[in-house]
Amino acid sequence: MSTLTRALAGAGLFCLLLGAAQADGPYRNPDNKSKDDPGEGSYPVPYKMPVASEITEQLLRIRNYMDEVTPTRVVSRKTGQPIADLKKPVADAIFEPAKGDFGIMVYEMGVVHSGLMKAAAITGDQRFTAMTRRHLQFFADTLPYFKAQEAQFHLERANSFSRFLDPRALDDAGSMCAALMRARNAKIGPDLANMIATCSDWVANKQFRLPDGTMARKRPQAVSLWGDDMYMSIPALAEMGHYDDAVNNVLNMSKYLFNAQEGIYTHGWHANIPDAPRFYWARANGWAVLAMSDLLDVLPKDHPGYPKVLAQLRAALKGIAERQSGSGLWHQMIDRSDSYLETSASAMFVYVIAHAVNEGWVPPTTYGSVAQAGWAGLSTKINAKGQVEGTCVGTTLAGDQVYYYNRPTSVHALHGYGPMLMAGAEIIRLINNRNIGIEYRVRTYHYMPRDGGKTDYREHH
Repeated sequence: MSTLTRALAGAGLFCLLLGAAQADGPYRNPDNKSKDDPGEGSYPVPYKMPVASEITEQLLRIRNYMDEVTPTRVVSRKTGQPIADLKKPVADAIFEPAKGDFGIMVYEMGVVHSGLMKAAAITGDQRFTAMTRRHLQFFADTLPYFKAQEAQFHLERANSFSRFLDPRALDDAGSMCAALMRARNAKIGPDLANMIATCSDWVANKQFRLPDGTMARKRPQAVSLWGDDMYMSIPALAEMGHYDDAVNNVLNMSKYLFNAQEGIYTHGWHANIPDAPRFYWARANGWAVLAMSDLLDVLPKDHPGYPKVLAQLRAALKGIAERQSGSGLWHQMIDRSDSYLETSASAMFVYVIAHAVNEGWVPPTTYGSVAQAGWAGLSTKINAKGQVEGTCVGTTLAGDQVYYYNRPTSVHALHGYGPMLMAGAEIIRLINNRNIGIEYRVRTYHYMPRDGGKTDYREHH
């Protein structure tokens, strides 16, 4: 029985009891104000105990929006009309373009599918994975067609399947590869063995590396490391069972990128200028802790690297938790409070912190309330359409603060959607966790182990 299954066992009755208690109890205070209580503050976010049914509704709203904007049809690039005959390839056949910037094979969509699967597992609502099944069945149905198109017309990267016919970077392969393997393990959709073989081969054997095996890129310098690549490689390696390689990349990436004094990761490192100024982009920190969390989920506890990865994750979560803003969110530059509040990184942090509490990797004391406060901020970023607001668009490894500070945010930035699904689902699991008690005292929330001893507030007036 998996850790998730054990944690969820019997959660249905507990969820009903919790919901009933919250309906009229002290946790329900949506406007954060009480005219009769001068000691209660007014908050910029709904500072209240989360309610599972409300979170589920928000996540379904996101799912429905994603389902709406990601069509799965083959069309003519010239006319936009559907191509019904998938036996005879034509040169201008493409995937029907998604609305906005929601490509169905981009690395961000891999995180979306992982989030949908997480939400389905925790809520028991299979509507979440219906979109994943649809996408994966579409891949199975159209792969032969686009293979034949490439062979006949030599379209290079114009082919809609190019990321899996000719991957050229971790962005093409790693995130989607991990999602496809998770779907296969969960028996969601068809077994895309051919696609998995291609992307896993790229990650394990073909990606450019440093001599010590660390995943690297040839941009923007001849030899550069990106914090993003912890997620673009390590979860896929972990799902393949390449545990030694995954652990080594956690430890090596952290050696180059982690500032142990500050407890946070710089975005990147260049071999030719190793002492360059460091820029602490929040989403790079999100990718880093998400990668370590995903690895620990499958890494055998008796693997010699397990305690090392766990120690590194704990160090990073401490640095991240200390930089949470007064809205529950984190800043675009995690160490700069004058940079804007950014959603995708905040969602990754909330997910990993809540997951670490649920798995027993960090104590619920402090970390539980950090996760809850983070969700309070995130919940304000899901609009009525199911769009996720406040997400930084795609961002390269840059060498100045001006660039990072002024990257736009957009509801069409797919980076925020998967992490938001994961964060909300894990918060549901957190508030339903039978091993944790939650007390509402002195107008705030205290998470503690059930066996952590009895508190005493007799001295409080």
